Amino acid sequence: MKIGIIGPAASGKTTLFNALTGGAASTGGYGAARVNIGAAAVADARVDSLSGVFNPKKTTYAGVNFVDAGVGDGGAAKSGEAIPQALEGADALLVVVRAFEDAGVPHPRESIDPARDLADVRFDLMLRDLSVVERRMERLAKLVRVKKDAAEAAEFALLGRIREVLEDSRPVRSLDLGEEETRIIKGFGFLSAKPILVVVNVGEDQLGEADAFARLKGETPVALAARLEEELAQLPGEEQAEFLADYDLESSALDKVVQASFDLLNLRCFFTVGEDEVRSWPVRAGTIALHAAGTIHSDLERGFIRAEVISYPDFMAAGSLSAARDRGTLRLEGKDYIVKDGDIFHVRFNV
Repeated sequence: MKIGIIGPAASGKTTLFNALTGGAASTGGYGAARVNIGAAAVADARVDSLSGVFNPKKTTYAGVNFVDAGVGDGGAAKSGEAIPQALEGADALLVVVRAFEDAGVPHPRESIDPARDLADVRFDLMLRDLSVVERRMERLAKLVRVKKDAAEAAEFALLGRIREVLEDSRPVRSLDLGEEETRIIKGFGFLSAKPILVVVNVGEDQLGEADAFARLKGETPVALAARLEEELAQLPGEEQAEFLADYDLESSALDKVVQASFDLLNLRCFFTVGEDEVRSWPVRAGTIALHAAGTIHSDLERGFIRAEVISYPDFMAAGSLSAARDRGTLRLEGKDYIVKDGDIFHVRFNV
């Protein structure tokens, strides 16, 4: 899963990126063309419990890849092709808007207004998409008249619908597209087609006011103090609890961001277990056993026979796979079985 971090200049995009990934990318100097890439693990107590049972050589959590586009002038429309190139293949966008006051870091618009900034970002994304549509339609218009190719005519008509939506200040994702239509536009990389997670970057003195941002222009944002979270991420584990206590916080807000990112993309986790590794594997909701096997390795999908499956609660109740087998809670499933969140999965295959 890949999520692109965007937002106005001086909103704290790179600070949040560092907090999420434990990185140390330089902040400030907006206007610089840079791209930062890193990953964050999805905290999961179930993985911890399974590792306690199997004591594996390696424990691997599900991960989220974050891309900080480093665009510093407030949006896609003002940054040429920088955002599309940096966010190529991103599954979703994380939009950072600023609520904190800092005289040393002036806001480019000279005032703090998260709702306005979010509207600006949305507009920029739609404006960028509209320019892509218009360029393609201009090229297609003559081809459709001369060649009368059915596929090109269908693409031209679809782009016309998208243009109308964008000119009406609605994002591409507001269109109810069919499977074939989704395939046609996939290569355009429309940014307003991607789901959005909004993060409101507050000051340390605003942490008690986070509920004030519970709704923001149709979104349910996560409110956090990115600079505080960045400092926390750099501390050894044993010092983090003390740091949180100093600010009267129960836990880092970053877990909320990562989990919200997971939920945004409708992802579920299944587990593989053993002495070598306990691992969490993210898949889209509705994924069947055959394709889940392919997530682990293509050979498992190619030679799939059956999957041994047990739910996490049933396994923990049994205490071991052998005990679960005796109880009848470890079962065999075929290729069309829909994998559920928390399934423990072992593939029988033959290649």
